[in-house]
Amino acid sequence: MPAPIIGLSCYLEPARWGAWELPAALLPQWYLDLFDAAGATVVLLPPGSDAAAVDRLDGIALVGGADVDARRYGAEPDETADVPRTSRDESELALYRRARELGLPVLGICRGLQVMAIAHGGTLIQNLPDVDGTIVHRERPGAFVEHGATFTTGSLAASIFGTGPVTVNSSHHQAVDSPGDLAVTGRAPDGTIETCEDPAADFCLGVQWHPEHPDRRAVDVPMVSAFVAAAIRYRDR
Repeated sequence: MPAPIIGLSCYLEPARWGAWELPAALLPQWYLDLFDAAGATVVLLPPGSDAAAVDRLDGIALVGGADVDARRYGAEPDETADVPRTSRDESELALYRRARELGLPVLGICRGLQVMAIAHGGTLIQNLPDVDGTIVHRERPGAFVEHGATFTTGSLAASIFGTGPVTVNSSHHQAVDSPGDLAVTGRAPDGTIETCEDPAADFCLGVQWHPEHPDRRAVDVPMVSAFVAAAIRYRDR
């Protein structure tokens, strides 16, 4: 039986290789290894991809990266916000909305969770360190910290991880504030939203942590396997 085809969004960033130094559509290999190990065939969806590409997929994953432009949810960007990636914001929101129209399985990772919330009418906390009582979610860009998370009984997240507490990794300074009409099903000890999902969907889950990190593979295999299994169901229905 052929492997399900999973579309992964990707970055559009300055890059250097060989004699070249140009903007490039790219993705850390950690993501490719994660989904390959789960038995999926991966195709990349660079910023600017036509949302109709989703029609040929069995599932879609929205990956981590730079901050979503706050103007996407009616706010002015905080001084700590990254330079907007306009084409990526537009593309991922369109890809996600088309995926939901089709009932495609969706997995959002870090920024991907935040894109999902915005698509559902939600908003973001633009700088978590400004919120009193929050734990450290990122010591510096490119570094990971660990903290606990608990999940709502009866949720998709709890069916995979149990209700917790579970240790997750973290490298973000923004987080979901309002999830729109998604359900919040996981939180860190300080109340920061760690998972959102659509209970009416077969598989529509966003997580604030990074399952692609090699140190997370053993813990997050059940989640990625459940996502790939949903993609197979979608393909075979």
